[in-house]
Amino acid sequence: MRRAVFLAPVQADLVRILNYVARMSGSVSVAQRFVRELRDYCHHLASLPGTLGRARPELRPDLRSVPYKNHVIFFRYVADRFEVVNIIEGHRDIVAYFDDEAHS
Repeated sequence: MRRAVFLAPVQADLVRILNYVARMSGSVSVAQRFVRELRDYCHHLASLPGTLGRARPELRPDLRSVPYKNHVIFFRYVADRFEVVNIIEGHRDIVAYFDDEAHS
């Protein structure tokens, strides 16, 4: 069974999400629960057969995405691995985010 592999940028994304949710909700435990649910959902996606999500060739040729609540999970299939590349708030300018990341 495939498991999600979280690439380094995702760790930073999850910290940002945790801090944001904690600040907005006033509760660290609410933020921790949300981040845990996000990670669990990624593992769930990884365990499903077939190719999931929407292809995102405008961002990167191998990238796919699925929404989760008010975030977008970006991932790719590499051999038998399900790699989570980024998790970004859905209201952000996704194309600009990936353009900025490519030039960093």
